[in-house]
Amino acid sequence: MLNFRIEGPMEQFEIHPLIQLPGGSNLLAFTNSALWMVIAVTVIIAFFFMATRRASLIPGRLQSAAEVYYEFVADLVRDTIGSDGRKFFPYVFTLFSFILVANLLGLIPSWPGSPAAFHVFTTTSHLSVTFCLAMLTITIVVIYGFWKNGLKFLKLFWPSGLPWPMYFLIPFIEIISFLSRPLSLAIRLFANMFAGHIILKLFAGFVVSLLAAEGAVKLFGIAPFLGAVAVTALEFLVAALQAYVFAVLTCIYLSDAAHAADH
Repeated sequence: MLNFRIEGPMEQFEIHPLIQLPGGSNLLAFTNSALWMVIAVTVIIAFFFMATRRASLIPGRLQSAAEVYYEFVADLVRDTIGSDGRKFFPYVFTLFSFILVANLLGLIPSWPGSPAAFHVFTTTSHLSVTFCLAMLTITIVVIYGFWKNGLKFLKLFWPSGLPWPMYFLIPFIEIISFLSRPLSLAIRLFANMFAGHIILKLFAGFVVSLLAAEGAVKLFGIAPFLGAVAVTALEFLVAALQAYVFAVLTCIYLSDAAHAADH
């Protein structure tokens, strides 16, 4: 009989170096986080390669799924940003795909007893990852905003048509709101994935502990097992929803940059 150790709910977020890079420091290492980022990108590339390698006028199931997915993101970009959205489609499509696949991969259960470094890892459950994605979006917004509008991009913080007394308050509020965008983007995605995985781990721990008990105590494992099933189903919904929310807010911020001069 195998004797599996029950891990704590926080151990699933630990970063382990897999390949040490020159320098001898863990700060320079290929980690399990990087590995699962590579896996996420590989899954995306493999899916679209398989879906399009035999593209035909009458699509099969895989090609149909890829086309529906493509049109879903294209409609999101077009409806939110407008005519300027076409140039941003590759970025939004890549961002949405990466977050979605990374979220879903994190829901795959790890094989009990396997080394911790090779456990399934949810990259979006780390604030450093989500913050980098958020800062990338905001950087593109600022650069494109000044490139297209020049100094008129600052009208985003100084809207026209306000009563003069409001101009002493509104720009300050708008600047604070703009600076908080990367934080809200990063924390929203991180917090949802982090909290969901902790709850799943707690339910799984209850199930294993109760089923390992003697006698009628095993029956008490049914409730946390059903709870784990329900939370897992909810986490699939949250994984897709958070990727969608991140993409929608990215499109909204890009739309603000594209139309800042109209404010």
